[in-house]
Amino acid sequence: MSNLFKTIGTAFVLLLAAGFLAGCDSGTGTRSTTRSVVRNDQDGAQPVPAPAEPEVEAKLIRAGVGLDEQSSQYKGLLKFKELVESASNGRLKVELFTDLRPDSGIEMSYALQAGTLDMACLPSTSLVRLDKRWVVFDLPFLFKDEEEADRVLDGTLGKEYLDSLLAHDLVGMAFWENGFSQVTNGVRVVQSPSDLKGLKIGTTEKPIHQATLKALGAKPMPISSDQRFAALYQKLIDGQESPSVASIQWKYYEAQRYITLTNHLYSPFVFLYSRRLWDTLAPEDQLVLSEAAWNAGKHQRQINREAASEALASLSKAGMVVTDPGLARHEAFVKATAGVAKQFEADFGADKLQAIRDEIAGKNH
Repeated sequence: MSNLFKTIGTAFVLLLAAGFLAGCDSGTGTRSTTRSVVRNDQDGAQPVPAPAEPEVEAKLIRAGVGLDEQSSQYKGLLKFKELVESASNGRLKVELFTDLRPDSGIEMSYALQAGTLDMACLPSTSLVRLDKRWVVFDLPFLFKDEEEADRVLDGTLGKEYLDSLLAHDLVGMAFWENGFSQVTNGVRVVQSPSDLKGLKIGTTEKPIHQATLKALGAKPMPISSDQRFAALYQKLIDGQESPSVASIQWKYYEAQRYITLTNHLYSPFVFLYSRRLWDTLAPEDQLVLSEAAWNAGKHQRQINREAASEALASLSKAGMVVTDPGLARHEAFVKATAGVAKQFEADFGADKLQAIRDEIAGKNH
């Protein structure tokens, strides 16, 4: 019996010893692996990287303009795109497009209101259908130079006009420009309003633009920019009004002999965002877009003014006679159109016009 117990005891001890050794082997393996990881870290090896976070898809913003890719407005949009994508670290992506149809400005403004288009840079005349007060910027000789225009549009009054667009589901972000208009013709040198008498001048369908030409003695002929060259070439009209850059873009110089620096109309462009889509943006994205619109606008104005100067030099080189009426004669143009404001006063409001004049004179400071 005692031998049996000895045998069982010996077997039990052996079994325990085997289990202990197995456990030690297992534990040693685990600790050895752990020490190896720690030692490797201490030796300078890089830890295993954490799983990559899923990429967030960039938000696409579509921005349009009704002019071609050579225009200062499109180049301004390129600057806007650069600023936005850089400041947002690629979180926002801007896609640009052009629409050269005559009524593209009106159509894009509808798309902005509906929320089917994010952004657009449009002439201020496109906004008159929404709020007649905007027609004040189509008054002849409202600004005498770019400095006056900048002072008003970048000031308190300009902000009031931009803010007024919220009521029409548009966010007015900044003023850009198309610049000052000149008069070209193929008949004679124009140095005074009397020289325009009887000339058929191509213009827009806007009543205020036609009223201005009538006041100068010309016969306004509503015709879109893309149709003017053919009308000039066929002598259906004698001349047209537009910024000097347009005479290069549309090659009016091939059918026109004279250009007069009347500077009778300064045309602002307005950088707009759809309010429906704006309200869905994060505040930090709104800030990025607002700052980019403002800074790109400064850039656009600069290159537009440089382009206008270069265009006049090119037109002269192409054989056009460039006439600057001079200060005394220029005043005759201003005086001849003085009554136009009264005709449209009910639309823009006499108080608004006076506020602009006060701003120009520095009375609002």
